Amino acid sequence: MNIDSESDAYVSEDDVDLSRNKGKGKAKTTDKRKKDKAKRKPKDVQAYTWEANYTRSWDTVQEDEAGSLQGAVEDWIARGRHLSTAMMDRDMRPTRFGLTLQYAREFILEWFDQNPLGQMGVVGMRAGVGERIGELSGNPQDVLKAISDRHKLEPNGEPSLQNAIEMARNTMNHLPTHSSREILIIFGSLTTCDPGNIHDTLDECMKNKIRISVVALAAEMKICRELCDKTGGQFGVALNEGHFKDLLFELVPPPAQRAISRVNGAGATNPAADLMMMGFPTRLPESSPPTLCVCHSELKSDGFLCPRCLSKVCDVPTDCDVCGLMIVSSPHLARSYHHLFPVKPFVAM
Repeated sequence: MNIDSESDAYVSEDDVDLSRNKGKGKAKTTDKRKKDKAKRKPKDVQAYTWEANYTRSWDTVQEDEAGSLQGAVEDWIARGRHLSTAMMDRDMRPTRFGLTLQYAREFILEWFDQNPLGQMGVVGMRAGVGERIGELSGNPQDVLKAISDRHKLEPNGEPSLQNAIEMARNTMNHLPTHSSREILIIFGSLTTCDPGNIHDTLDECMKNKIRISVVALAAEMKICRELCDKTGGQFGVALNEGHFKDLLFELVPPPAQRAISRVNGAGATNPAADLMMMGFPTRLPESSPPTLCVCHSELKSDGFLCPRCLSKVCDVPTDCDVCGLMIVSSPHLARSYHHLFPVKPFVAM
């Protein structure tokens, strides 16, 4: 009876309090719910999902029988060598690989704008071999198409500087003697997996007068610096995204042609140049009847006619797919002439 009477009295007091001050009762109820929720909340809940990777991470490294951690550390290093792809690191956004593709597209357009008579090919380094991604071409659209499929270019394994340089060197063997041969390497790794002595490849590049430039995304490597110094190229380590673009676009202008001294030492002369055969095409208006182009086999109204075989091509500069003639326009030739004979330095009067 006593218990029931006390209970009845307690309830009646609460009812009186609620009727007098509803706000106070709501505050008490809210505080009680918070306490219950705090009791049910687990203590090991992570604020971010990535924190789970670092929960008791020291348990993954175990000592051996002698109490040493050297074996465990070597095992982790071996796993990193075989499974990691340096170009997928996120120290540059979104990744080194994604940013390199973006800057490569911009570089190709700018390079062909400044070097309209030049040709470019693309070689990839993946799984210890060199892969020819794009053939040597004077049409920027062909080069852009070669690197358009991102899934076919996904990094895998370790790079090989020697294999890539050998493939690029063999591709440029047929070029005339007056042309400048250059290799631009964007390197994101700290290792290179080569089948032989890379210094032999360096000697061949020096003999063929091939200029090698390297833009490193990780850190400076002695062999990369040596490749650039001995061939007359440029070397730089990208500090961030903006610096990476600056280093890349510094290589857009063609290199200066060095004069070769005569045997008797009297003066200097430029290297002997071969004559280049090229043609100026006839531009077709958009109102002309559609015909098939030889480059894509598509019906188009506008285009350019080859002056030798009258075949239709879509863009210039390019090489005619029928007769092989280099087709250029007069503005393209004028821009190349500007690089060959630059304006003299300004002299204040």
